[in-house]
Amino acid sequence: MQGKFLFEYAVIRVMPRVEREEFINVGIILFCAKQKFLKSVFALDEKRVKALFTEIDLEALKENLCAFERISTSAKGSGAIGQYDQASRFRWLTATRSTVVQCSKVHPGFCDDAEETLLRLHNELVL
Repeated sequence: MQGKFLFEYAVIRVMPRVEREEFINVGIILFCAKQKFLKSVFALDEKRVKALFTEIDLEALKENLCAFERISTSAKGSGAIGQYDQASRFRWLTATRSTVVQCSKVHPGFCDDAEETLLRLHNELVL
């Protein structure tokens, strides 16, 4: 597998009512240490989310998803967690939690280009 790089990814999910365990896939987070790559992308289908839980605060949900992206890239406004190294940020973001925004289990794979793989997974698992 020369030229292939190990990566890890998780599906970002919105679970409006945690006790019901119903969720909608909204994004992907992908980490590839060898390519020094950590990024997340999301696409929020507001109608689908509202179908699961009509009372959800969409603005708060969007802000949480944007914070997820900021922390992934260590962007301005990402707080203390955003200052961690890439591996630590990935582990923190994908840790098991009981909140509206959650991640699936982490899955491994091999890729040539982490950005391309991120977009392909987003297209296949979210859009």
